[in-house]
Amino acid sequence: MLHKRKANPFTEGSRELFDLAGQGRIDVFFLGGAQIDGEANINLVRAEGRRFPGSFGSAFLYSVVKNTILFREEHSRRVLVPKVEFVSASGDPAALVTGKAVFSWQKPKRRFRLESVHEAADIRADTGFSFDAPEDVPLTTPAGAEDLDLLRGPVAKAIAADYPDFAKRVWGIN
Repeated sequence: MLHKRKANPFTEGSRELFDLAGQGRIDVFFLGGAQIDGEANINLVRAEGRRFPGSFGSAFLYSVVKNTILFREEHSRRVLVPKVEFVSASGDPAALVTGKAVFSWQKPKRRFRLESVHEAADIRADTGFSFDAPEDVPLTTPAGAEDLDLLRGPVAKAIAADYPDFAKRVWGIN
């Protein structure tokens, strides 16, 4: 929620965010990318001949925030690649969450481990990098009624003001 239009807690822009991160005062940071590889590198600069806005601060934040969660809704070989075309940032994430699965990061092995899938699917066929997995991969535990009420109520309302297209797509909010 860094680019909030209303009630932005940062009065001096991103400088405050970087200061807080450097002081260890940010608990969790979510970071996506045009590409993510099996070594937890992300690409926010260019892929498949296309140029993206860039990686403003992501390399710093990824390296100093202990619980960085990589995420990408699309789970495909186009996004989850053997090696990113350009390394914008690298680090040791807490997890990787996609539209199909949840992975943990095994720091000593520098490798992802599949923890759960959101529905029965051939995750290996849809992932461009190799990863570890248990013999029987569980289904992701669905959100409970209380969490869904929060997401569909106050969270949706807060997000809709700054991300109207996302809110419309996810919650049908205009």
